[in-house]
Amino acid sequence: MLSDSHLTKGIDGIGDQVLDAVARADVVLHAGDITSRQALAELEVMAETYAVLGNNDRELQGLLPECRLLELGGVQIAMVHDSGSRAGRPRRLHRRFPDADVVVFGHSHVPVDELGEHEQLLFNPGSPTQRRSQPHRTFGRLRLGGGRVLRRQIEILP
Repeated sequence: MLSDSHLTKGIDGIGDQVLDAVARADVVLHAGDITSRQALAELEVMAETYAVLGNNDRELQGLLPECRLLELGGVQIAMVHDSGSRAGRPRRLHRRFPDADVVVFGHSHVPVDELGEHEQLLFNPGSPTQRRSQPHRTFGRLRLGGGRVLRRQIEILP
């Protein structure tokens, strides 16, 4: 799971550890700010990819939705780039996506793995390319099955 990769060309800029994870993934979720059509196309060749439009995705306007609802492994997943401010986020996301078991978001570059309203999982994988105020660059992994999140993890990059 990716967000805020800010790739100006292809996906080489996300690094080998992330590329290996993408190559082994059944599905890639990207919560916006891919920024390049080429990077999106390359992700789609490597794995089934679902992405949403980020605030820096000018090249992808009209191609990606602002939010997305999908079911994977019996788990209802909502995706949006900007979840708004941290204050009130759990309630706001539950109101917006009441049937989602998981809400995947990005924008802040701050990794989040927490339970929100009614046990809804709120998950921001952070950024694999720009750590900004964070100590590390990151990406996320979810293992789904039988209608449940079986495992969730924020991966720290060197």
